[in-house]
Amino acid sequence: MQKIDSREKLDEIMQTEGDKVKNSKCRILICAGTGCLAGGSGDIYNKMCELIDSDPNVEVCFGPEIAHGDGPAEVRKSGCHGFCEMGPLMRIEPMGILYTKVSVDDCEAIYERTIKKGDVIRHLLYKQNQIEYQRQEDIPFYKKQTRLVLENCGHIDAEHIEDSIAHGGYQALAKVLNEMTPEEVINEIYDSNLRGRGGGGFQTGYKWKQVARQPEKIRYVVCNGDEGDPGAFMDRSIMEGDPHKMIEGMAIAAYAVGAQEGYIYVRAEYPLAISRLKKAIADATECGLLGDNIMGTDFSFRLHINRGAGAFVCGEGSALTASIEGNRGMPRVKPPRTVEQGLFEKPTVLNNVETYANVPMIINKGANWYKTIGPENSPGTKAFALTGSVKNTGLIEVPMGTTLREVIFDIGGGIKGDGEFKAVQIGGPSGGCLITPHLDVSLDFDSLKKMGAMIGSGGLVVMDKNTCMVEVARFFMNFTQNESCGKCVPCREGTKRMLEILERIVQGKGELEDLDMLEELAQTITETALCGLGKSAALPVMSTLKLFRDEYVEHVVDKKCASHTCSALKKFVISAELCKGCSKCARNCPVGAISGKIKEPFTIDNSVCIKCGACESNCAFGAIHIES
Repeated sequence: MQKIDSREKLDEIMQTEGDKVKNSKCRILICAGTGCLAGGSGDIYNKMCELIDSDPNVEVCFGPEIAHGDGPAEVRKSGCHGFCEMGPLMRIEPMGILYTKVSVDDCEAIYERTIKKGDVIRHLLYKQNQIEYQRQEDIPFYKKQTRLVLENCGHIDAEHIEDSIAHGGYQALAKVLNEMTPEEVINEIYDSNLRGRGGGGFQTGYKWKQVARQPEKIRYVVCNGDEGDPGAFMDRSIMEGDPHKMIEGMAIAAYAVGAQEGYIYVRAEYPLAISRLKKAIADATECGLLGDNIMGTDFSFRLHINRGAGAFVCGEGSALTASIEGNRGMPRVKPPRTVEQGLFEKPTVLNNVETYANVPMIINKGANWYKTIGPENSPGTKAFALTGSVKNTGLIEVPMGTTLREVIFDIGGGIKGDGEFKAVQIGGPSGGCLITPHLDVSLDFDSLKKMGAMIGSGGLVVMDKNTCMVEVARFFMNFTQNESCGKCVPCREGTKRMLEILERIVQGKGELEDLDMLEELAQTITETALCGLGKSAALPVMSTLKLFRDEYVEHVVDKKCASHTCSALKKFVISAELCKGCSKCARNCPVGAISGKIKEPFTIDNSVCIKCGACESNCAFGAIHIES
């Protein structure tokens, strides 16, 4: 890669690399995000490379209506396409074909039929309601999204800076270095009303203003890539699929506040993201887009990566900076706040991955353009990780203000097995539940706060009628309790007591008084915990108690779990009408809980039964079931 010592040089390389992309006869983009790699996309990439390399001058035929380039056919590793349910994924340009659930065995057919002859392999296309979708952009999952931050994910080679530059990478940085003062940059971000995408929704431009006005001249820019929420993978996908967009946003922030050093804090469980970030930083430094005298100016900015050990509490600002410093990741009392005394006790800009990735497009297109997307108080888009009992799981991006109904039923395709929607957990262990009456609530910071929920980092776990909400609350409380750093008593002891109560309830040992105690503990922890983790720890319990109190009462009073999720509350019974008296159930019971005579109905002693289900699975006559 050539050294970029001026804005003109960047423009020249963008033109050259852009022409290469346009003139490529065929670009085969294979999803190499973590999910698809786990499904074997690495082997698919190697096989397609082998096939293309065997005939580098292969004649590509895509039909007369598609313009042909004169460059070589290429196989590229892209980041996450987002449609995780259908992976491994392969996009073929210029046709825009998206093949789903590709295997190594499909590669030769793709090469011979699609690449060489222009034929579409129909069984690899996505189908919905008996309609086949050939082009990726026509698939409802993509068509109903507004992909801005994720625009390049799945469309560029995630491991080569040339592809990023070809698609406009670092143009915003060139603009601020050559046309704007630091104050003008801050004002543009402030006027855009960009709010932090890490969960709190704090005004980004105001945070930058606070850092810039500090008398201390040594300042830092830090990116929170810790992303510890269960079911969340938005930041990971950006770091894997378009790392330069985030890096560019950090460099712009550094220019705006006068920082020369930056740190990206990434959880160690994200090895692929770390690998691609390291390469991206090395490439950007080598070609003069990071380091000293960037693009021939007097602005210098060096970027470092710190790996977190996986502590959820390190997603909190002061705990994160303590961890970077080499100390135990624990939050501290505020003030002073991070903008005043953050990393190494210096003023620090701390935003998450998605927030920084929004910055370049705001600089390029302007604050007024940005404010045309979404509601006035929460402009822009938000990426969500859509998981759970929904047909189309994956990574999505929609304008703020989009409703849950649009996300779950239009983009997500509805509930798996055409089941009945029950609830969605939004915001992970720091969020709350929303139910059917909330389906048309606007997904933005302020609207969700009124509902007792929060966007958080963007996890959306959809649940159907077969979900036990008491167990959901216990699951999230177990996670939060395990992740409590233990520094403050309300979080350390309060979450433990709440977890103990919830565990008693799901085991059928709860009392009605426990429900009052849960509410009292939840209120106390929320009001007195030291950091954001503790203050929001009780939200899943509070929201489920409010919306599904009848399920808690059922567990406590009737000792039943309607969804049959809680093992201790299952009661297996044998239908006397269906039982043939074969004794197979008794012979397979590990604790001898079943008795009876041959050719007569058997019975189960539920005081002995351990609820393993061996009897039900071994009964050939369907005579054993869980009592409703």
